[in-house]
Amino acid sequence: MQKLKINDEVIILAGKDKNKTGTVLKINQKKNIVIVKGINMVKKTVKPTQENPTGGILDKEQAIHISNVSLISPKTKKATRVRIETKDGKRVRVATKCGSLLK
Repeated sequence: MQKLKINDEVIILAGKDKNKTGTVLKINQKKNIVIVKGINMVKKTVKPTQENPTGGILDKEQAIHISNVSLISPKTKKATRVRIETKDGKRVRVATKCGSLLK
C-alpha cells in the first residue's frame, strides 16, 4: 500500500517552496517523484500549434522528490509520517503523530 496517494494534502519540507502546502496531482513510484499543485512552478515555452495558435510562455508544476514532501495530519494540521495498520482485515493508513485514520 502506498503511503502517499493522489489528492492527499502535503507540505513541502525542502527547496524553494519550503513550508508551502498543496495537493498531490501525480505520483511516479519508479522515479520516486510527485507533482504537487501550485508548487515548484517553472516557466515553459510552448510553440504555436493548432490548439494553441499563439504559443507563448506557460507556468507549469515541476516534479519534486518524494522525500521532500510529507503528509499533513487532518487533526493537527502539521507534517506527519504514515504507518500502515490492519483494521477489520483491511490495510489502512494512520498518521503517526496523532493516530488518526487517513482516507
